[in-house]
Amino acid sequence: MVTGEDKVFKALADASRRQLLDRLHKKNGLTLGELCKKHDMSRQAVTKHLVLLEAANLVVTVKRGREKLHYLNPVPINDIYMRWIGKFEQERIVALHNLKQALKENDHE
Repeated sequence: MVTGEDKVFKALADASRRQLLDRLHKKNGLTLGELCKKHDMSRQAVTKHLVLLEAANLVVTVKRGREKLHYLNPVPINDIYMRWIGKFEQERIVALHNLKQALKENDHE
């Protein structure tokens, strides 16, 4: 069974898809034509990448007239961050807090 996280990891595994996400991070709401401009890929190749990004819920689209605008959805990346990275940082934050408190106590003595 393929989970949502599996789809996100698969989508993020490809450099071209990460570049598309970076472009949408810089400027959201781009059309397919605008996304194709700075890539050395055919329109069909960019479309295939966008399909995978949409399946992973990393990109959402909105139709505006005849245009289809693409937007970055950061929620799946944040979910992965919270599960795989955030919990490890929590220990560091607590350790830094404890160190700060100990240094303050030493300053007062």
